[in-house]
Amino acid sequence: MDILTPLATAGQFFVTIAAELVLLFVGITFLVGLLQAYIPEERIRGVLAGRRQGVGNVLSAIFGALTPFCSCSTIPILLGLLDVGIPFGVCMSFLLASPLLNPVILALLVALVGVVPTAIYAAFTFTAAVVLGWLLGRLGYERYVKDVMVEGRPEPCDCNSSHGTRIRGAFSFAVRLFRQVFPYLILGAGIGAFIYGFVPGDLIIAVAGPGNPLAIPLAAVIGIPMYIRAETLIPISAVLLEKGMGIGAVMALIIGGAGASIPEVTLLAAIFERRLVAAFVATILTVAVLAGVLFQVLSVI
Repeated sequence: MDILTPLATAGQFFVTIAAELVLLFVGITFLVGLLQAYIPEERIRGVLAGRRQGVGNVLSAIFGALTPFCSCSTIPILLGLLDVGIPFGVCMSFLLASPLLNPVILALLVALVGVVPTAIYAAFTFTAAVVLGWLLGRLGYERYVKDVMVEGRPEPCDCNSSHGTRIRGAFSFAVRLFRQVFPYLILGAGIGAFIYGFVPGDLIIAVAGPGNPLAIPLAAVIGIPMYIRAETLIPISAVLLEKGMGIGAVMALIIGGAGASIPEVTLLAAIFERRLVAAFVATILTVAVLAGVLFQVLSVI
């Protein structure tokens, strides 16, 4: 086989997807910076304080979606919410929604599958975060939270700063985050380009196509160790989808990886006992599989 043809195909895909991701990421991270400037942790705690289960779960899931922190800052914020007496189930809705509904994930999903599937994804995962957070609270899993303190929590936001200062801060945030994430963008584009150019579509269809009943649960499980960052996983998922992987398996892969990534689970193990960590991972996998089945069913209607 002439290796130059798939190599050229892979190279063309790499340049195209890398350029699209860079432009999209810079714009979205600037908006993320603005969200963090106007919705600080203190405001989240203030709104959720005194809220009971139900309404509190809905509000915390909304804040989880609007405060797109990485796991290294989500976990300290989770502890801060627990420290001031926010009900455990309400805090869990925040924890479940934060990685699955942040603007970066949603923007990349729009580029991957379009507006309508992304809206379905957002509605499903938001509902799951609300209901499952409430359920974990009702089942009394708060007794498995360790009595720990996390050092190096984010500095409080100066809510009296001017709009210009916040905009400049958001731009600086976008630049810093882009520098950190750029290698992962390139890695994801590179892996996706290799799959696009060299992995036969028939192989992917046989292993993870719609005809394989185990494709969705396997994809959900594989997503956990495979996940590096959303910026890496999304371009890989785009290629897998184009090569014939079922939409259900792709969504399960994304949710399993983004919701229960190894870095996040490792941090949670420092503040949760093993039974609660296992319940959290099982919850994410359940959401991933159910969402995968939903998307697969909708794709054939």
